[in-house]
Amino acid sequence: MKGKAIIFSAPSGAGKTTIVHSLLDRIPSLRFSISATTRQRRPTEIDGRDYHFLSIQDFKNKLNSEELLEWEEVYSDTFYGTLKQEIERIWSEGNHVIFDVDVKGGKKLKKILADRAISIFVKVKNEKVLRDRLEMRNTESEEILNMRVNKAAEEMREEKHFDTVVLNEDLDEAIGEAEAIVKSFIYQ
Repeated sequence: MKGKAIIFSAPSGAGKTTIVHSLLDRIPSLRFSISATTRQRRPTEIDGRDYHFLSIQDFKNKLNSEELLEWEEVYSDTFYGTLKQEIERIWSEGNHVIFDVDVKGGKKLKKILADRAISIFVKVKNEKVLRDRLEMRNTESEEILNMRVNKAAEEMREEKHFDTVVLNEDLDEAIGEAEAIVKSFIYQ
């Protein structure tokens, strides 16, 4: 079996991470690509499970040594990227890789991985839903929350660049729809 790539992208608060984790439980051949980031670790996150947390200098060193498939400075001095070794490890084990990345990262990954990947954009009805979900997380300051909401408004316009779109109004329905899309792609 030649490994495939499933790329999930969405504005913050759209529910992509919840959908991705549900798919990991439902589809045994999926493995999560752990992104590298320079952002601060949240209290519930574990290095090497949720992200590879790096200093800005470590991230730039990996960039200079071409260890990143793609990367983005999402916010000032906050970098996210995909380590090549993550994908190679997953594919070498005979599995499919699933990504949970921001919108720019998703577009880049699709361009790089081409037909070996499907890109799925998760959206919500409107910006108010995003703001409400981000506020319920209670993980960001008001300043960062406003920054995420403003960025999300821009990202909502990017859905046309993805292979397919999942509307997350009802989480169970969105997970079911995403599962059908992913299974159709990996088992075709």
